[in-house]
Amino acid sequence: MTEKTLPLAQQVCFALYSANNAMMRLYRPLLQPFDLTYPQYVVLLALWQQDNISLGQLGQQTLFDSGTLTPLVKKLEQKAILQRQSDPADERAKKVVLTPFGRALEQQVVNVMPALRCQVALSDDELVLLREQARALQLQIQQLEQCRK
Repeated sequence: MTEKTLPLAQQVCFALYSANNAMMRLYRPLLQPFDLTYPQYVVLLALWQQDNISLGQLGQQTLFDSGTLTPLVKKLEQKAILQRQSDPADERAKKVVLTPFGRALEQQVVNVMPALRCQVALSDDELVLLREQARALQLQIQQLEQCRK
């Protein structure tokens, strides 16, 4: 190791990566009874807030690129949770719409978040601060990426 290289444990990127992996491990058993992965859950959270939106809007809300979002939507469509429909205003565009089963699933997974919260020992204030800092970092990186285009 040279003086220029930080040890792995001191790398911010590794801390974020490790924390993300740990969170996914907590979510996995909570979502498994519903046959959902965390990325599928994210798509559903977005649609439960606003249904009947374009794939582009769904991508903006979830921050998934089309290469990630399209397979997720197809898998949820196979599970009869949502369906893609042509937009009446533009037949080339597709809207993503929850099925009745997909809407009812919201009430079934309502306990996932409280169950996860019980496993995290941070205070509510610490979690809010962590979320705000993570979001600020994400926005700063997003702006940097846009400047490079």
